[in-house]
Amino acid sequence: MPNFKNARHSEDIHRELTDILRSLKDPRIDPMLSVVRTELSRDGSSCKVYVSSLSGLETARESVKGLKSAAGYIRREIGSRLAMRHTPEFQFIADDSIEYGVHISRLLREIAPEEDGAKGESEQ
Repeated sequence: MPNFKNARHSEDIHRELTDILRSLKDPRIDPMLSVVRTELSRDGSSCKVYVSSLSGLETARESVKGLKSAAGYIRREIGSRLAMRHTPEFQFIADDSIEYGVHISRLLREIAPEEDGAKGESEQ
């Protein structure tokens, strides 16, 4: 049976983390950093946070270093914003999903003009 309370807490943490990341002043943290996914453990003691940057994987990895140093502040903020019995410890992981999505989008744009040319020839 799925644990709906755990999923709800994970979504709440995702939403609040997105807001907290905007307020952090560490220069290592990229302003275009996005929280891709949060995975809360079954007991709620730890949470994996996958972050990605539009600037690439290396920028996301550098931002993870800044997030690790701010983990105590982030944990305190989450604890004060959400009514949870225990605030989880955060493990930040760099992810390249945004960069991969941009790559796929470029490939699709390259294919689209070829399809438009094929439609124009068939109409004549």
